[in-house]
Amino acid sequence: MSEAIARELMAQRFRSYLPVVIDLETGGFNAQSDAVLEIAAVTLTMDPEGNLLPDATYAYHIQPFEGANVEQSALDFTGINLDDPLRRQVALSESEALGELFRPIRKSIKAHGCSRAILVGHNAAFDQGFLNAAANRCNVKRNPFHPFSSFDTATLAGLVYGQTVLARACRAAGIEFDNKAAHSARYDTERTAELFCAMVNRYKDLGGWRLAQREQDLDESE
Repeated sequence: MSEAIARELMAQRFRSYLPVVIDLETGGFNAQSDAVLEIAAVTLTMDPEGNLLPDATYAYHIQPFEGANVEQSALDFTGINLDDPLRRQVALSESEALGELFRPIRKSIKAHGCSRAILVGHNAAFDQGFLNAAANRCNVKRNPFHPFSSFDTATLAGLVYGQTVLARACRAAGIEFDNKAAHSARYDTERTAELFCAMVNRYKDLGGWRLAQREQDLDESE
């Protein structure tokens, strides 16, 4: 019974969209020409009280696609070593990584009674642009994500906490943040998921969502 309630609440909360937190580490800023080097996702779920919670994490190292550009400055910033033997051993092609990533996301969409995923990211336009470009390169037939709508935690954190940098926003929300672990897709995605959940739940606790829902119900009944 409680699972059914949580499923219904999630389906209602974001207009039948399931928020999925995404972070990519890349070889530059151009989504068409620069490589995707790491990708991670955190699916979200909801408890029967309507609290949003991180669910499962999926993270992959990716081999640069043929002809991809990789800026040394990007590698210096992220600390990624493309020649690391362990990385070479586990890295997937873009197509393989997207297949592994999208499969559980589609299952989570169905499990929560939602119709599609919506990307949550810190500076979401960057991640969405690279994700869409990779999906197009790989001829993905059923991209589970909305093609342009997203939730940007940098903007939301600026509104809620007065902070737009991920590390500072997390600390303002009472979330521990290790600067030495940052710029790993897995780490940044998990912290972004915690931050997004904290902001959504804070708004709920203040009565915001329920109040808006009641007002909408009244408008529709008139």
